[in-house]
Amino acid sequence: MLNTIGVIGLGVMGSNIALNMANKGEQVAVYNYTRDLTDQFMEKLDGQSITPYYEIQDFVQSLESPRKVFVMVTAGKAIDSVIAALVPFLAEGDVIMDGGNSHYEDTERRYDELKSKGIGYLGIGISGGEVGALTGPSIMPGGDKDIYEKAAPILTKIAAYVDNDPCCAYMGPKGAGHFVKMVHNGIEYADMQLIAEAYTFLRERLHLSVDEIADIFETWNQGELKSYLIEITAEILRKKDEITGLPLIDVILDKAGQKGTGRWTSIQAIDNGVPASIITESLFARYISAIKEERVNAENILTGPKNVQQKLDKNEWIDSIRQALYMGKVCAYAQGFTQYKMTSELYGWDLPLKDIALIFRGGCIIRAEFLNVISDAYQDQADLANLLISPYFAEKVQDYQIGLRKVVCEGINSGISFPCLSASLSYYDSYRTGTSNANLLQAQRDYFGAHTYERRDLAGTYHTNWNG
Repeated sequence: MLNTIGVIGLGVMGSNIALNMANKGEQVAVYNYTRDLTDQFMEKLDGQSITPYYEIQDFVQSLESPRKVFVMVTAGKAIDSVIAALVPFLAEGDVIMDGGNSHYEDTERRYDELKSKGIGYLGIGISGGEVGALTGPSIMPGGDKDIYEKAAPILTKIAAYVDNDPCCAYMGPKGAGHFVKMVHNGIEYADMQLIAEAYTFLRERLHLSVDEIADIFETWNQGELKSYLIEITAEILRKKDEITGLPLIDVILDKAGQKGTGRWTSIQAIDNGVPASIITESLFARYISAIKEERVNAENILTGPKNVQQKLDKNEWIDSIRQALYMGKVCAYAQGFTQYKMTSELYGWDLPLKDIALIFRGGCIIRAEFLNVISDAYQDQADLANLLISPYFAEKVQDYQIGLRKVVCEGINSGISFPCLSASLSYYDSYRTGTSNANLLQAQRDYFGAHTYERRDLAGTYHTNWNG
């Protein structure tokens, strides 16, 4: 019997995707560039319908037509190498699916190259980490709709499910799927940094213990802040170090890594004039964390505010930081979905914003309670300019801005860095300002560079001889 799907790449993610497919009834062929990973993977099987292959020609020929190959290898040159090895053995109508974190522009290039050969190519965003890959991730496929339909029965089968609906939906043409995943990761960066800043306020300004903060996060996860990242933060804070007995968080070095997708999100936003300040600040926060030695040295040279910190009412301020965190998260999601909207219009993708919110509800890292509300907002108004002006969120931020302002101001006065909370407040205030100071910028640009400007009262463009 021929295999229904093939998986290339047997690292953690690829192995778990293959197991997920087999557990859902698929007959799976697997191949890895190095034999050792294949052998290790096969030793762990428990009766699943998975067959290993050690030559790529044998692997391809074992698949039913149209052949469907799911590639889960490191983004970049490795993907191109796998494609080059596959193509000689594929036929017109076969489908390659890239489930890694490829840059969407690379996906578009590969799509064009393979389309000219009659081979379908899907760039598929996958979110959920190794657990999601095994039990059901959020899946974001992009490419030709008819090609997606060939793979849809398998993709929807292995996805996470919420309310009996799969967390998998067609995103749009060419690189749309990987673009959606890229911005998802940018939102994830911002969400994580906002949570870290809330934790910092609770610990450094309210002087709460790690266990007390874990209790607070567990409480928050029962309400409107309910999300995967809030949930795991509480679990992280509960964990004790087996060596020292201290909270494990206190022995983890404060240097954050990143794999590129957050940076790509910021670069794409900058290149296309999309305001993504919160996402970008979260990226810069990771960069400054990386210069640990410099920060330790600077701590002995540079000073912060010298005022004596006033004791704060814990209950009042815990609720203020809850409001600040919620509003910061809303602003971050607003920026991410604005990037979806503006890029979709730029490229003519017609990204399904309401469906994007729905497939993020399960499996993925940024799954959160209010994604239902986000989907409803785009369901009610498909051309909604910004989530902040949707009725539900407009009312929320009207109420919660006070908490955000209090926390940011207290952080500034206390010398605590809140890059994303501050950026959230600046974004909110900038977006709600009908008349900004950009007129002065335009005057300056015209003064030194004759760049011209528009007038409020007359049509056309104008230049002034400022020093004449």
